[in-house]
Amino acid sequence: MATSVRLAQETEQRLDFLASSTGRTKAYYLREIIERGIEDMEDYYLAANVLERVRKGQEQVHSAADVRRDLGLDD
Repeated sequence: MATSVRLAQETEQRLDFLASSTGRTKAYYLREIIERGIEDMEDYYLAANVLERVRKGQEQVHSAADVRRDLGLDD
């Protein structure tokens, strides 16, 4: 899928330097950045969503003590 992205001039220069210094393409590094970063973004935003549901009382929560007891770890 072709996608265009506008970058700040400084970011573009850094990307140009990295690509020319390593012999890789800018597209290569953009793919790497996205693939490595998307997991972090998913983790953050999905966790924020769950936290909001917990705060609204819409998500069931369990104390650590209850979990340890239910798993038989306090014996």
